[in-house]
Amino acid sequence: MEKVKIGIIGCGGIANGKHLPAIKRLGRAEILAFCDLIKERADKAKEEYGTPESRVYTDYTELLAKETEIEAIYVLTPNKSHSVISIAAMKAGKHVMCEKPMAKSYEEAKKMVETARETGKILTIGYQNRYREDSTYLKRACENGEMGDIYYARAHAIRRRAVPTWGVFLNEEEQGGGPLIDIGTHALDLTLWMMDNYEPMMAVGSVYKKLGDQTETGNAWGDWDREKFTVEDSAFGFVKMKNGATIYLESSWALNTLDVDEAKTSLCGTLAGADMKDGLRINKVKYGKQMVEKPDLQAGGVAFYDGASMRPEDIEQRTFMDAITKGTELVVKPEQALVVTQILEAIYKSARENAPVFFD
Repeated sequence: MEKVKIGIIGCGGIANGKHLPAIKRLGRAEILAFCDLIKERADKAKEEYGTPESRVYTDYTELLAKETEIEAIYVLTPNKSHSVISIAAMKAGKHVMCEKPMAKSYEEAKKMVETARETGKILTIGYQNRYREDSTYLKRACENGEMGDIYYARAHAIRRRAVPTWGVFLNEEEQGGGPLIDIGTHALDLTLWMMDNYEPMMAVGSVYKKLGDQTETGNAWGDWDREKFTVEDSAFGFVKMKNGATIYLESSWALNTLDVDEAKTSLCGTLAGADMKDGLRINKVKYGKQMVEKPDLQAGGVAFYDGASMRPEDIEQRTFMDAITKGTELVVKPEQALVVTQILEAIYKSARENAPVFFD
């Protein structure tokens, strides 16, 4: 199979922790170029994931101008530059995989969608949690009508003490926010996808920075730098959809709670409910009795087969490659990711203005 020729823009944590290993495992792409503002990071990525012929850049515009063979660009930079780089890449004739969130603002994300339509290029966003075993199973149940009308849902992104202390995660200017835009975006994406509901009517939210100035934090990655902590440590939102459905979104990097869940959703429908709190659980009434179903998502029963399936990030890469080479449908469509960004922005705005935000 002919390999897709790609370029990597941004060689930091998300590139090395998710995309580059997955691309290597899948074996369907050839990385022609690596770009990072810090040349040493691009050099290191080339050494581990490229070839001797791969080129290194510190300016993405130079990469886009010179690398005419490249078919697809991975935008793995801080949130601030997602939109501008993705748009430039599509205008240069490249397909784009952009890491989540789509952009810092709704207007930036909207321009990305418009550019994809104008250029005819593929644009997808890195919401890999859609490809998990529990997610794909629950999505099939929703599509088959087993939940009925899903009218209430909760999107969970709660950490007790796991504030990322590296990179620019704590920088509001670079990222646009803290846990809400970082991990809340995954939970909201899963929830909207399961509901297949992308028409919000109103959002109201509260954003807190209550623990960011503390010391001896017990943080998973060591104490954070209080001077650099310019984003929220927790945020909560309530969204009403045009069809009357409601969604509660909870997110935190640091919160005094034992009720910890991340990248999960809970659904309540007219025929059944579901949550991901102890594996995937589907609750309903059958033959007049309350019951809970827990599907076995681990294949087994054969001595030489360990039940392992493809990792979500590997399936994400395969889906993107198939869309490029075979014209198959995307799982994460840019129009869907646009609504996620729209709602997140509205929650931040509601918190600032202490008022609900209504959508057009």
